[in-house]
Amino acid sequence: MNAHRFLLIAAMAGGLLFGHPGSALASGDTVLEHQDWTFDGIFGKFDRAALRRGHQVYQEVCASCHALSLVAYRNLMDVGFSEDEAKEIAAEYEVEDGPDDEGEMFTRPARLSDRFVAPFANEKAARASNNGAHPPDLSLMVKARKGGADYLYGLLTGYEDEAPEGMTLTEGMSYNHVFPGRQIAMPPPLYEDSVEYEDGTPASVEQMAKDVTVFLAWTAEPELEERKSLGIKVLLFLLVLTAMLYAVKRRVWSKLH
Repeated sequence: MNAHRFLLIAAMAGGLLFGHPGSALASGDTVLEHQDWTFDGIFGKFDRAALRRGHQVYQEVCASCHALSLVAYRNLMDVGFSEDEAKEIAAEYEVEDGPDDEGEMFTRPARLSDRFVAPFANEKAARASNNGAHPPDLSLMVKARKGGADYLYGLLTGYEDEAPEGMTLTEGMSYNHVFPGRQIAMPPPLYEDSVEYEDGTPASVEQMAKDVTVFLAWTAEPELEERKSLGIKVLLFLLVLTAMLYAVKRRVWSKLH
């Protein structure tokens, strides 16, 4: 294999590993505007301040309906929360444990090892509280939807007060120009200043939508930074190996001419 072919394969591997965000992504017949995410690109990383704000938005707005069943409270320490802060957040919730010495189940404050406590005991309870709709688990939502983070941000900022002329909304539905079908059971979750950020950042709808999207991008891919760091090391190794193989090839063939 010659050096040029080896470099081409390495470049293709890098493209598969890191991806390449376009300027716009299609969601159904809606074009999503690509946002400037800090975690995009080869050297992308999560913004720690945005992660903390996003967690606050999730806790104060989203957690009343949506679960994060794949995330443990200890994972919060990976994104800037101290151990004491993570313990304090966990202790706000109770989980069922047991059995005890008498064979009975009991409740206790959640610990760092526990997963985020779900807002409902089961799917039927969730539907009963949401007019028959089942709020999806958000752990992998950014990965589960075409358009990823851009789709989620677009959805949260895509509500409109009224449907276009000629379109009739089903009772209990809201109009959202990003959601497939334009009708969504979830009412607008974000309003100006509905959250008071601990760091004093103005809580506009766009800011809250972006922050919670960053947080959910992390829950969907918490290993992103580690994967990219490893990928860079692999690509550097391939480049050095290619140069060495090319030098050896020139030296070997030079003796045959």
